[in-house]
Amino acid sequence: MTTATTRPRQSWAGLWNISFGFFGIQIGFALQNANMSRIFQSLGTSLDDLPALWVAAPLTGLLVQPIIGHMSDRTWLGRLGRRRPYFLAGSVLAAIALLLMPESPGLLMAAMLLWVLDASLNVSMEPFRAFVGDMLDKDQHAAGYAVQTAFIGAGAVFGSIFPWLLEHLGVSNVASGGGIPDTVRFAFWFGGAALFLAVLWTVLTTREYSPDEMAAFHGAADEDHGHTMRVLAARSYTSSLVWIGAGIVVIAAVAALGLEKEVYLLGALLVGYGLASIVAIARARSGSPAGMLGHIVGDFGGMPPLMKRLAVAQFFSWSALFIMWINTTPIVAGAFYAAPDAQSPLYQQAGNWVDVLFATYNGVAALAALTLLPLLAKRIGQAKTHIVGLLCGAAGFASFFVVTDPKWLLASEVGIGIAWASILAMPYAILASSLPQRKLGIYMGLFNVFVVVPQLLVATVMGSITKHFFPTAPIWTLAFAAGALLLAAVAMTRVIAKPDASA
Repeated sequence: MTTATTRPRQSWAGLWNISFGFFGIQIGFALQNANMSRIFQSLGTSLDDLPALWVAAPLTGLLVQPIIGHMSDRTWLGRLGRRRPYFLAGSVLAAIALLLMPESPGLLMAAMLLWVLDASLNVSMEPFRAFVGDMLDKDQHAAGYAVQTAFIGAGAVFGSIFPWLLEHLGVSNVASGGGIPDTVRFAFWFGGAALFLAVLWTVLTTREYSPDEMAAFHGAADEDHGHTMRVLAARSYTSSLVWIGAGIVVIAAVAALGLEKEVYLLGALLVGYGLASIVAIARARSGSPAGMLGHIVGDFGGMPPLMKRLAVAQFFSWSALFIMWINTTPIVAGAFYAAPDAQSPLYQQAGNWVDVLFATYNGVAALAALTLLPLLAKRIGQAKTHIVGLLCGAAGFASFFVVTDPKWLLASEVGIGIAWASILAMPYAILASSLPQRKLGIYMGLFNVFVVVPQLLVATVMGSITKHFFPTAPIWTLAFAAGALLLAAVAMTRVIAKPDASA
């Protein structure tokens, strides 16, 4: 057995360079999250149709992230490295989408550009999680993900608050004849340039470790390349049939219960995964080469127990977040500004205040990631720290029901910001210290399936819930968000991190 060596410790400048690209990526995500509902409604979309248009985000993440994770584990392009080619390609495409988005002549073009934007952001984002694990030894994982979370928060502050700042600088916040106002248009153009330049900084200032160096870091114990296919060959087809059956039930329920047509997509994905697993198992049993499909299906079914327990918490956490991103603008406009009409100046004012609220929770997240969370993690461990963060977020969502002045929603965002910081840092720090290095990319990609599946579920189901139960009071969706974070906190009580990942 080869003895593993340790990676050199990174200075604060090194930690900065490793994650600075995420600053730009998060500017793109923040502009998307805070303004796409506003853009869609400005182009004529009704409130209950918003979730259907937001299907692009989770669906592209669901398809792209495992594939990019698998590919980046097996990529080496010399000086450009392993993960950085994906950073660069994704940033170029995302920047182009941001530049074109505010020029959309209609709803169809805006929806198509959202798909391109989200796919490109996912191509850039997914390898950044594994990149921290590649570049840092275990004792720096918590610091590395904390710095990454701080950049996520800072980037989101810039992206969220920029339309509001432009309005106060005299840029028009109401488009003549309807459409997309100049504040949003200029913010998207700025975001495209900032995203590309930030990612380029990381590409130019970091050097990835070669395959030989990585092999020396994790030794020979991590090199059982045939394990995934042996496990896959030993599986029965029963689980595949269960996935297919579940998909058929979902599809049948659409007609039986009168659900939105977008729920068909969820059923189709379940059926598709079941069919893919049948193909992968058959290939493994026949001794055929694994291929991408075999590795992804095999690694998904063979996730380590710790990862499975964390996945449950991720599922509920991101359900809450996606509810917030879809509904906060119509909630604030309707419940706090009495302006449900998307074409009214007061609605646009509410939209800009939502930008400020989103900037607030991201700013709190940046500070919490560097101060509060590390202190708590040292005292009570990362798993319990995450529970505290999730409970803060649940309290923040619940407070929307007792606040009457929109300015006091800033206090609500403090709790949400602490939860956001914890969601972005704690699970990944635990995982990076627990997963095999040679599969870090694919496992991080598969872990993010439990980020995007709940988003897809919310996007396909929440529209039906809103339409049937509270069509004129979307604020009640935040009760679901608070409940989801409470369930995530309960799920985290089952997570017991390894000793070296819990301090």
